[in-house]
Amino acid sequence: MEYEGRVFRPPSEAYSLIVQATIGCSHNQCTFCDMYKEKRFRIRRLEEVKSDFDLARAQYRRVERIFLADGDALMCRADHLAELLQYIRTLFPECERVTSYGSPKSILVKTPEELRMLHELGLEMVYLGLESGSDEVLRRVNKGETAAEIIRAGQMVRNAGMKLSVTAIAGLGSTELSEEHAVQTARALSEMRPEYIGLLTLLFELPTPLMQDWQEGRFYLMNPVEIAAETLILLENIDSEGSVFRANHASNYVNLAGTLNRDREAMCARLRAALDGKVHFRSEAFRAR
Repeated sequence: MEYEGRVFRPPSEAYSLIVQATIGCSHNQCTFCDMYKEKRFRIRRLEEVKSDFDLARAQYRRVERIFLADGDALMCRADHLAELLQYIRTLFPECERVTSYGSPKSILVKTPEELRMLHELGLEMVYLGLESGSDEVLRRVNKGETAAEIIRAGQMVRNAGMKLSVTAIAGLGSTELSEEHAVQTARALSEMRPEYIGLLTLLFELPTPLMQDWQEGRFYLMNPVEIAAETLILLENIDSEGSVFRANHASNYVNLAGTLNRDREAMCARLRAALDGKVHFRSEAFRAR
């Protein structure tokens, strides 16, 4: 079994069996993203994917979690995914959950009945990139969807019985749109009420169009104090009872972890302490994706 290209997966899938149901990302045009650039999107033939699972079954005695890669496995037709999930259930009866990334487009083209069927066959959670709740920010980074479409996709996942994990990116609107980005992202998350919220912070490592804009002075990359102030606005405006909130990725300047809305004030207090100089920001040398 050979994995094509670089491996990208959510942090919580570190110990999962990762098998490519698709190659690359179906959109792959976001200006901030350097993932999947060496790949052209395609859906793998079922026989190829099943063969990978057969090899994994021969290799591993117990597989409790499976992540369907790459960036948008849900772009497969519902019947294609259903056959794959049934195969996984037969081959790995001990498997406790199957997850995948899902783009708003790949979710919205499916019916509620199809999504419920996929959940019944074992698809337990979908990872969805919101990035921002601001339509202007989404337009500028060429996300390809509006906030309303992303919200509706997230709600469809939850209504189908699946868990939803949503990511947003601090600093994506720069200082010009910082408050709008924070407030509207909080609104979007509140409307979806996902089980998990992951807040990353924008940084540049490999070349992207947005990185080029920054290098040429067309985009301002916010500093730790500005990011903390923006994140504070987001948390002050969010109402997503029961959502597990994490901003403890290596890209974040200040680690935050809690459950909304219970721990919101404690996380806000930590951000205020950072703004007052009482909590150290993570050094740039230790920030990475």
